[in-house]
Amino acid sequence: MDLLNNLLFGFGVAFSLQNLAYCFIGVLVGTLIGVLPGIGPLATIAMLLPLTFNVEPVGALIMLAGIYYGAQYGGSTTAILVNLPGETAAVVTCIDGYQMARQGRAGPALAIAAFGSFFAGTVGTLLIALAGPPLAEVALKFGAPEYFSLMLMGLVAAAVLAQGDTIKSLSMVVMGLLFGIVGSDVNTGMHRFTFDIFELSDGIGFIVIAVGVFAVGEIVTNLGQPERREIFTAKVSNLMPTREDLKASAWPIVRGTALGSFFGVLPGTGPAIASFSSYMLEKKLAKDPSRFGKGAIEGVAGPEAANNADAQTKFIPMLTLGLPASGVMALMLGALTIQGIQPGPQVMTQRPELFWGLIASMWIGNAMLVILNLPLIGLWVKLLQVPYRLLFPAIMAFSAIGIYSVSNSSFEIYLTAGFGIAGFLWLKLGFSAAPLLLGFVLGPMMEENLRRAMLMSKGDPSVFVTRPISLAFIIATVLILVVMIAPAVRKKKDALAE
Repeated sequence: MDLLNNLLFGFGVAFSLQNLAYCFIGVLVGTLIGVLPGIGPLATIAMLLPLTFNVEPVGALIMLAGIYYGAQYGGSTTAILVNLPGETAAVVTCIDGYQMARQGRAGPALAIAAFGSFFAGTVGTLLIALAGPPLAEVALKFGAPEYFSLMLMGLVAAAVLAQGDTIKSLSMVVMGLLFGIVGSDVNTGMHRFTFDIFELSDGIGFIVIAVGVFAVGEIVTNLGQPERREIFTAKVSNLMPTREDLKASAWPIVRGTALGSFFGVLPGTGPAIASFSSYMLEKKLAKDPSRFGKGAIEGVAGPEAANNADAQTKFIPMLTLGLPASGVMALMLGALTIQGIQPGPQVMTQRPELFWGLIASMWIGNAMLVILNLPLIGLWVKLLQVPYRLLFPAIMAFSAIGIYSVSNSSFEIYLTAGFGIAGFLWLKLGFSAAPLLLGFVLGPMMEENLRRAMLMSKGDPSVFVTRPISLAFIIATVLILVVMIAPAVRKKKDALAE
């Protein structure tokens, strides 16, 4: 009964004219950046963060969330029509979606992608509503040692589960932690790592790193990629899938939703992992696996459901524990901090309109996306014809204006440019930037909880292993490291033995 009352309260918040407008803007922008290759949700949310300064917290979070899950919808359009994923998670959709388009079945492919995404988004949102209150209640019992151990586990898990080399990911986490402590020490007031630069006395701005590394860095990287877009289907007709299509897609959508929900709560796993796992599962369960890669509708339905379920359930650890499970969630956490809201379980009790309003807006946003995506396919196809070289100057200018408007500081523009160059180099060298952002966001909170824990224990570090919940997180951290590093060590030993 409490859940129903809370949801009704949430819908009351979400159905206000202002929040409906922010939800619509979010899902529209999300679909747009999902459709346009080279502009992901991470870069877009980073660019739009400065705008949230002058927006109410509920509206700001509703809009940013809409961009995130809206991009998962939009990414399938380019994957099916152009064989080019607009968003990373849509890479798997290219395999069978584009083949369906070549066979004149782009309409059913797009429709099933939309239906699967809507179902997964609805279920994912329901899971947030069901799992949120119990998790937050447990988290309210956490002390400083538990929070420190939880954040340590989250950072290690994010590093070892992220795409690419584990050592590189761990080094980016450490770099993020170092950037996070630049500025004045809260307790002593001493300057740390400022190098006598007065502008760094307040620390490096979250928006500076976010826009520099993700927006500027990715744009410069994309400019070096060959731009070739062959739009196979200029006009899409016969959107309604057949009864056989619906029958073949039903269980893949359900299984994809379950897989995506599982991966969604794991730190460091992006929607791409969920969609790839769903594709492999459907191929394994299929009576005729040879159909996959040649236009099997299950290869569109399962992955699209999986990546949307993953995107929705990523909000569970972020809203209830204050632990971002991905780079985008770290940006969301940063948006909360900018608004003066301390992330964590207390958000549900102190700001119920934020928590339940966001959950209700996700249902509304998912419904908007189905209504938007299918009728506007012709518009998305036209947008695909816009060359990237015409888009990037506007994006760069918008980023610079946003950065300057926050504190009217030209130094932050130069700092953003510096992080943009660094972001470009990291991408070229194979370093994933998302762990850096997680380290930067969680670093100050980890330091604060470490200090509190040491004060509680009068300087005795055993406090982290004598408290059962904290010990469980420490053991989990060690196990994650062992499980991920052991195969690499074994492989190296075998190579040396040969």
